[in-house]
Amino acid sequence: MMKEKRQAAIRLILKNRAIQTQDELAEALREKNFQVTQATVSRDMKEMHLIKVPEEEGGYRYAEPETGWNGLNDRLIRLLRDSVLSAEPAGQIIVVKTMSGAAGTAAEALDSIALPEVIGSIAGDNTIFLAAKDHKAAEIAVERIHGLIK
Repeated sequence: MMKEKRQAAIRLILKNRAIQTQDELAEALREKNFQVTQATVSRDMKEMHLIKVPEEEGGYRYAEPETGWNGLNDRLIRLLRDSVLSAEPAGQIIVVKTMSGAAGTAAEALDSIALPEVIGSIAGDNTIFLAAKDHKAAEIAVERIHGLIK
């Protein structure tokens, strides 16, 4: 019950404030009379699948995944965490490296997530190419992927 209240508070905090670090989130929770440790905050962030998103004025802040991601199940996220080694933008293309033989499955998982910035994908044995709408969209998609595989 306490965890649900704390996570509800986290959602409210993230909607009203730009939180850039776990320490900032822990402090904001303490301001709302939640006694938390960094480990507790880290666990909550992982369970809530929080991701870092770019801010308009530069830098990044924590946020919940967007509407299309609410249905992500733990199995899909585990699959990505277990198979994706890296994701890097290369202009309008995102190069995702996976364990050998895992690119097809990981690409299917990424396709099912329906990243709004991505317009298509191609998978080989251990590499996925994701085509983004433009270079900025590629950078945002990479941040989303990093948030999922942490």
